[in-house]
Amino acid sequence: MASSVLRPDLIIRNLMPPILAGILSIYGLVVSVLISGDLREVMPIYTAFLQMGAGISVGLSGLAAGFAIGIIGDSGVRGVAQQPRLFVGMILILIFAEVLGETSLSFNAASGRGLCV
Repeated sequence: MASSVLRPDLIIRNLMPPILAGILSIYGLVVSVLISGDLREVMPIYTAFLQMGAGISVGLSGLAAGFAIGIIGDSGVRGVAQQPRLFVGMILILIFAEVLGETSLSFNAASGRGLCV
């Protein structure tokens, strides 16, 4: 991080975007565990497509949230290095980007288990 050269006191604050991006991968892992727990050798085609759709939508929403966190994190870390008061705004915007993946997890975890029809 170039900002840690300019402001070594902000190193821990600047680790928030990578931490939030790492949490997105856990959402995909949770959905895959939920889906794999419901797999059978013979199942209706409807259930198989429902589980495939749940996995694809969690993956694509995680990809979109990851792009958003990356762009916000890059700009936010550079901005915080120049003006430390921008940290709270950066965190709020990062949380809104994280919600993209989180809502997909909650909706698809229910549909992957057959709870939403």
